[in-house]
Amino acid sequence: MSTSSVHSGELMEKILYEVKRMVVGQDQFLERVMVALLAQGHLLVEGVPGLAKTLTVKTLAQAIQGSFKRIQFTPDLVPADLVGTRIYNQKTGEFSTSLGPVFANLLLADEINRAPAKVQSALLEVMQERQVTIAGESHAVPSPFVVMATQNPIETEGTYALPEAQVDRFMMKVLVDYPSDEEEAVIVERVIGAPIHIGAVANLEQLAALQKECRAVYLDPSLVQYAVRLVSATRTPEKHGIKDMARFITYGASPRATIGLAEGARALALMRGRRYALPEDMKDLVPDVLRHRIALSYEALSEGITPDSIVSSIMAKVAPPAKPISHYESPASAAVAAPASTEAASA
Repeated sequence: MSTSSVHSGELMEKILYEVKRMVVGQDQFLERVMVALLAQGHLLVEGVPGLAKTLTVKTLAQAIQGSFKRIQFTPDLVPADLVGTRIYNQKTGEFSTSLGPVFANLLLADEINRAPAKVQSALLEVMQERQVTIAGESHAVPSPFVVMATQNPIETEGTYALPEAQVDRFMMKVLVDYPSDEEEAVIVERVIGAPIHIGAVANLEQLAALQKECRAVYLDPSLVQYAVRLVSATRTPEKHGIKDMARFITYGASPRATIGLAEGARALALMRGRRYALPEDMKDLVPDVLRHRIALSYEALSEGITPDSIVSSIMAKVAPPAKPISHYESPASAAVAAPASTEAASA
């Protein structure tokens, strides 16, 4: 293992340790937040209130010395509340630009489905283009930039359905559940105990280096084909031996899902201390990447079929690569080895 991968592994371990000093449990959720951060994707989170969603993101921002902003989405929110606006100064007679709360490294959009369509479209531009347009002038958001949006599954009154184009731009949708009894007891002890001060264990330059290293993680072509087959099965189930699922799906996942699986597998492999991705890295992320991209038919809704059950059926039918990847050759070493083997064969 290279020195850089060891260093990156130690750095990520320090970041996770620092966040876990404050946040009890929610290991999978925290792992997915880190995957999104490394892969430069966005996260849609569904869970009841009080499960440390805000605390997790705020603590992570402190650990990496990044800026954190939280926006409470409400029905009366307007795009200017999100991206900013132009303000007229009566003394000088000039306009100045006041940038909104989206200008942060980690943005928490709380109860995103409570905002109207105009606000959704404003957030859509920020998520996709990583910039906002105010009075015809473009302003880039800071880098790194990750949006974590939350939805409350309990209340549906006064909510707006998220546009499909926006839902698709979230790399993953994560379901956050209640803590165990043991974890909840520890939560109470920490809250009523002495305050915990979170230290900065990394900076944004180091995080940018981790993101660059993430993109250098080796992804075998067989894993790319596995991702393609999984996503294809959501569109044409009959071609993959699950014809009975076709009546439950109105339309399947877009190519963004395939990209999300590839980028996510790289990030998870790096977090697990490897410079190459394994089938299990990708398999672990399949439900999170696909569940919000499958549009169910009325028949599926009437029969109580969920996107997760469809994803489970697809994963049971679409097999991962037959030979797990235990090591890899870099393209450079493979190119050097090829002439030598050719000469040996000719001799």
